[in-house]
Order: sequence, then C-alpha cells, then structure tokens
Amino acid sequence: MSCELYAKEPGRANLVARIPGSAGGPRLALLSHTDTVLADPAEWELGPWSGEVRDGEVWGRGALDMKGQVAASAVAIASLAREGFRPLGDLIFVAAADEEVGVDLGLQWLVRAHPEAVRAEYALNEGAGDRVVLGGRPYYLCSTAEKMSAPFLLRVRGRSGHASMPGMADNALLKAAELVARLGAYVPARRLEPEPQAFLETVGGTPPATPEEALAQAEALHPLARELVEPLLSMTLSPTMISASLKRNVIPALCDVIVDRRLLPGQTPEEADEIVRSVLGEGEYTVTTTEAHGGTRSPMQSPLWDVVSDFVQAVEPEARAAPICVAGFTDSHWLREAFGTVAYGFFPLRAMDPEQASLLVHSANERIHVDDLALGVEFFRFAARRLLGE
Repeated sequence: MSCELYAKEPGRANLVARIPGSAGGPRLALLSHTDTVLADPAEWELGPWSGEVRDGEVWGRGALDMKGQVAASAVAIASLAREGFRPLGDLIFVAAADEEVGVDLGLQWLVRAHPEAVRAEYALNEGAGDRVVLGGRPYYLCSTAEKMSAPFLLRVRGRSGHASMPGMADNALLKAAELVARLGAYVPARRLEPEPQAFLETVGGTPPATPEEALAQAEALHPLARELVEPLLSMTLSPTMISASLKRNVIPALCDVIVDRRLLPGQTPEEADEIVRSVLGEGEYTVTTTEAHGGTRSPMQSPLWDVVSDFVQAVEPEARAAPICVAGFTDSHWLREAFGTVAYGFFPLRAMDPEQASLLVHSANERIHVDDLALGVEFFRFAARRLLGE
C-alpha cells in the first residue's frame, strides 16, 4: 500500500493511500475529510478533543462529522492491505484537509492539482447511512445526490444621517427589513425530483406523481419522512446574517444581508436569482451569488448501489437501502464534476438514533457509538471486496 501527502499549504496536508489494482478494474475511493468545525469546551460535558469513551461512545468534535468515518476507512484499507488483498482496481483512501470551510486546500484543490491521485469510477463519502424505521420496516438511507449551496448577498442602499433625525435619512436597515420579510413570506414553487420520488417508492411502495402527492405520502408515513422529503421539493431561502451601521447614532446608508440558499440538483444560481428578484420587487438593492457548490447527482442504479443494498440486507435481512438527496452538500460533487464519479454518501449508523445523531453534528457533546465504527469498517471492507474483486 502506498501513502502520499499532498499539501497546498504547510500544515494542511491531504493524505492519499492506495492498494493498487492488478488488472485495470474500476477504482473505489473511500473519501473523507479531517477538518472539523470549532468547539467551545464550556458547552461540552467532556473535552471536545479528548476522544474519551463513555458508555460505548467515543466523544469529541468530528466524531460524526467525520473523523469516525476517517478512522473506519483507514482501518478498512489498512486491514485489507495486511491481509494481502489484491483488488482488480485501485482501492484509494482520501483524507482531505479542507471541507468545512472550503478554502481550496482539500479535494477541490486535489482534483485540479493532482487529478490522478484521486481519480476514481466510484466513491463512498459522508452524507447518509442513518437507519430509520418507516411503516414498521427498517431502512438505511444512501445519498445519491445533493442540493447546491448557493448563498447570496442582498445589499440594500439608502442615505445615512444622524439617528436623532431619522426623517432626514433613508434607513437602509429598515428597507432591508421589508425585503427580508418578503423572503420569509415566500413559498418556493415545488417540483418532484427523481430522488425523493424513488425514496417514497422504496418506503411506501408507490411512486408519487406530483410534489403535493410526495409531501402527503411522506406525512402519512411518518413525521421523519416529511422532514426528509420537504426540503427536497424546492429551493430554500434562510436569511442568516445582517450588517449595517458601525455606530449606534448613525443611520446606515448600506445594509448587507446574507441569505443561505439551497438549490435542487440541476437548478442554477442564475435561475434562482431571477426568482429572488421577482419576490423582492423593485428597490435600491443588488443580489449577488457568493458561491455555488454541490447540486450534483449520481445514478441510483449502479454496481455501487448493488453493493450498498447487498450489505444492508446482509447485516439486517429485513432492512432495505433507500436513496435520498441530502439537503446540504459534500465533497462528492468535486469528483462527480471532475471525473463523472458515481459517488454515494453512506456510512451505516445502527446503534445511534438518527434524530439524535443529526442534533449532535456540529453541536456540543458530539459522539459516535463504537459499534457503528465497527459497522463502518465492516461495510468498507465488504464494498472493496465486492466491487473490486480479487
């Protein structure tokens, strides 16, 4: 097994390990990232960097997102190498240094600067794997697509003045408040994408024909199903940040509002900008998309899907794999865009309740059950042997 470090900046290295293939077969990348969001120790019961094990769970920032998967991937490839595994195609372990912030130090940079190091026909990444019970049957979610993160800056202009004489100014903050209220009242048009349709067909038996049917079907099935499906039927708009005057007694001439916007796969920022402007109407403002990441999909039927489905039924015969689109985005889109990689998000979690896990990601007291770490190792080993052969 070879192991290389690739760094755009000192101290932020990306690790790529590889068991080379013997017969030019398809390549499988076990994709992960080593960076995490910040943590405030005052909010935690245990130290966020302690790695302490309590009641069968490993505590620490990144346990779920996603150092647990980093560890399981590393153990899987290392154990296969020790056993003399000789796949037909390369098995690749990628531990990228930058995903949470996205400053071009991780996979984004690797696919551009060292494409042959990470080129793969198939990839397994974060994004799903939760075990949910719907209609009395267990399902393991597997993400085959993701929404696009396309936040925008709403810049509103007015005229400054002394706060003691508001009538002589044109308060940009008040004008911005009206525009934010319009965004809050707007209900985006829904459309039915292949992933929620396939998800509901898998868990409900009948594919919905319209977005309204999809929402009604999900609601009738379980509240969790509605939570999963609803954000996948339209773009979402969530104003999250605002800045205006730097002084209490100065009426602002400028007010900036950051709006988190998530687009459906295939939807473009330009299309969404037109919708936003129509919602806001006329006014002294500009709308500028500040980034656009994600919004890609992989086919829901593939040899990799068969691997995921077979594993689920092997570890829990009554369970089934269910395709889903994730409302956020992951590094998978870099591989899809660069190489046409079939990339899925799947790290099976069976011991931890899915709603608890979702609350712990990026939050205090993040932790993962050791049984789920072991299950992850089992899955990656299974996937490598089943997909790459020997």
